Formats: sequence, structure tokens, C-alpha cells
Amino acid sequence: MSVFAEQLKTLRKINGLTQKELAEEVGVQQGAINKWESKQTEPNIEKLVTLADYFDVSVDYLLGRKKKEIKKE
Repeated sequence: MSVFAEQLKTLRKINGLTQKELAEEVGVQQGAINKWESKQTEPNIEKLVTLADYFDVSVDYLLGRKKKEIKKE
């Protein structure tokens, strides 16, 4: 999931969220977001789906398997 960290960080920044804000939105600790973005750990499938739903992207997109045009909201 090496692409995941970059996809997550990009989506978070495009949406103007801090790690803390994103953590609150998806129900994890800020440290989890930090570890995901720095490639120290990876989310479980449940959290991966939660992140995909939150950002309105596919799990494939988060994993770098599918391109999608990202629009700033």
C-alpha cells in the first residue's frame, strides 16, 4: 500500500483538513492518521472503506489502482 499514504495525504490537504480533523471525522486517533501518512502502518479494511466513503473515492483509488480527478470542494 505504498501509494495509499500519498493518496491519503493529498486528499486530506485538498479538503483542507488537519490530521486531527480527519481523525475525528473517521473515528480514529490523530496518531493513526500520522502513521498511515508516514507509511508506518496501514488501516484495516473497515477504516479503508470509511476513508473511501468520507472522501467519495473508491478503495481502488486510495490504493493507487484507479485514477480519479480530484475536485476541491
